[in-house]
Amino acid sequence: MSKRESIARYSLIVKKLRKYPASFIEISDYLALESELQDYDFNISKRTFQRDMEDILSIFGIDIHYDFSKKVYFIDYDAQPDANNRILEAFDTFNALNLSDKLSEHIHFEKRKSQGTENLYGLLHAVKNQVQIKFTYQKYWDDERTERQVEPYALKEFKNRWYVLANDLKDKKIKSFALDRLTDLEITKNHFDFPTNFNATDHFKYSFGIISPNNQKPQEIILSFDPFQGKYIKSLPLHESQQILIDNEKELQIKLTLFITQDFKMELLSYGENLKVLNPNSLIKEMKGIFTKALKIYNE
Repeated sequence: MSKRESIARYSLIVKKLRKYPASFIEISDYLALESELQDYDFNISKRTFQRDMEDILSIFGIDIHYDFSKKVYFIDYDAQPDANNRILEAFDTFNALNLSDKLSEHIHFEKRKSQGTENLYGLLHAVKNQVQIKFTYQKYWDDERTERQVEPYALKEFKNRWYVLANDLKDKKIKSFALDRLTDLEITKNHFDFPTNFNATDHFKYSFGIISPNNQKPQEIILSFDPFQGKYIKSLPLHESQQILIDNEKELQIKLTLFITQDFKMELLSYGENLKVLNPNSLIKEMKGIFTKALKIYNE
């Protein structure tokens, strides 16, 4: 059996179980039907299916469980919902890209430089095993590269970029370092104790993106979107704290509880005339100032 055929079978098994739990007989019948439709031999024994489950977990990180009371197999979405959703997205992407040898004819990729994902595995190893790392870092606003030695606490994704959240040993401050500006990664043998009073989820609870200001309190923010833009905001919320206050033919009004940071203000500016800030007054004043300066540039 070819590797391509095995990968195709793994895809069918996951596709079947993503819809609803199924017994081995139901899975076997589904594979038999697909064998006829696709002119492949996807038929397997129960022993082969057990090996397939191990391969699916090993290759794609998708864990298939067995419910002994109902005698069905299922994918557990509740254990780590965010991680599981991203794993399944990656699985879908992999299978889509695996369909054709001439991808350029069918798929147009965004042109961009490396996002530093080649270091993800090493960084995750360092986080899990609590070992210090060294690297060279380049800030956007600084031409000089600096050498860093840090204690890595967690990895975070924001707007298609990956960051490592770490305690910088130079000043003992927790910072976010972008992987695309990180080079010469070295995983040391120096172990550290993870702080008992730190939790990455709590650290970013009121943050939009990667900036989490020290000694600031989150604020209640009320935004009004026009109905068309509101549809996108409902389908893809700005933040987990988002609450809908008004939803009618005139506006979508939402409430957020966040730190007001530069990356959040940049997000608000991207909506232009489709958004009006209603609260707090300090943010309204700041947004007015930004638009006034922008208008002045065009009037010159």
